[in-house]
Amino acid sequence: MHEKSLMDNLIKKIILLAKEKKASKVVKVSVRLGALSHFSPSHFKEHFDLAAKGTLAEDAFIETEESQDIDDPHAYLVMLKSIDIT
Repeated sequence: MHEKSLMDNLIKKIILLAKEKKASKVVKVSVRLGALSHFSPSHFKEHFDLAAKGTLAEDAFIETEESQDIDDPHAYLVMLKSIDIT
C-alpha cells in the first residue's frame, strides 16, 4: 500500500508540472531512489506504469539513480529529479 500512495502522489506532482508547462505528453521521468526507499529500478517502473496509466505520463521512459548511502537524510525517499515533456 505504501508504494501505491507514494506513486499516486508522484504522478500527481508530475502531471501538475506538465500541465503548468502546457505539455501534451511526459516522455521521460528521472528519479533518485533512496537507499532505504524499498524500490529497485524494476519495482519502481512496475508501480509507475500502473499509476501513470491513462495520464500524460503513460509510457514515459523512466531513468533511475540509486543511492547506496543509508546515512543520507533522504534515504527513505523517492525524489523527482526532472521530467521531459512535449
